[in-house]
Parts: sequence; C-alpha cells; structure tokens
Amino acid sequence: MPLRTVNAATLKQWLDNQEAVLLDVREPAEYEAESIAGSTLRPLSGISKASLPDCSGKKLVIHCRKGGRGTSACEKLLAEDPTLEIFNLEGGIASWAEAGYPLRSSGGFFLPLDRQVQLTIGLMLMLGSLLGYFLSPLFFLLTGFLGMGLTLAGLTGFCGLALLMAKMPWNQACTR
Repeated sequence: MPLRTVNAATLKQWLDNQEAVLLDVREPAEYEAESIAGSTLRPLSGISKASLPDCSGKKLVIHCRKGGRGTSACEKLLAEDPTLEIFNLEGGIASWAEAGYPLRSSGGFFLPLDRQVQLTIGLMLMLGSLLGYFLSPLFFLLTGFLGMGLTLAGLTGFCGLALLMAKMPWNQACTR
C-alpha cells in the first residue's frame, strides 16, 4: 500500500471534527519547544504498533519537523501492519505553522535535529580540511569518512549521526 499523505488544511479539519489522532515522532526537546496542540509524542526511535495511542475509528496522522522522519515512521508502522489507516503530514509541523495554524510553544530556542546534524557535519568537514592542510594529509580521511556517511544516509535514509545526536542530553525533555 502506498504511503498516504495529508495537507495541513485537511488535518486541521480532521482534528476539529475529532476524526484523527496526531502523533509527533520528533525528539522530546523538539516537542517541548514547539508542538501542535493535542499531539502525542512517540519519538521515531521507539515507534511501533504497540506504542500507538488508541485510534479506534480515527485516522492516524504522523508528523515531524518537515516530513522525513514522519515518512520513516509511516513506513515502519505499515511494514508492521499494512492495514493501518495512517497518513504523513506533508511538510510536517513547518507546513502547519506556514498555514497559520496555532502551535504550542515554550518560547525557548531549539535547533531542530536535522540542523544540528548539518552543523556538526559542516564543522567536522571544516576542521578536517584545516587540519589536513596545516598538520597532516591524513586528516583528509575525516572528510572522506563524512562524505561516505552522507552518501549512505542519502541512499538508505539511515543517518547514524542523527540517531546519536537524538540521544544527546540537550535533545531530551527538560522539566520546567
């Protein structure tokens, strides 16, 4: 069964009519910083059919920041049970906000996980290049390793650095 998607306007209508259950698959700190009211947090790393909230008679809609992790969650759940009525929010919470729908916000700044990964890789590439130029050409192996990692992430959708970053203390829920 092909992956089904839903746009923000349709999701808003479903939520207003209590026709859908909304599941956020981002990390706890991302959810705490900004979320759609009524959504339930189930980080992608722990998602399974057994972890789903009760969806009796309702559509299950998955979302993340921009849609990538939501797609992965939908694929994982559909592989486990192809009969699930599941949708991925096109463009994630970013499209929800762009459509002008309300978000619950802590007011604090949080760098989304994908940008944390991009920043880390960028800094490591810059450092590897500088060390390779000024100290030893062996440091250029670091840039090759990072390039290989990005290539594998692009081909498979699996990013080990993102999984590692998600476990960092600053990406865990804070109690306030």
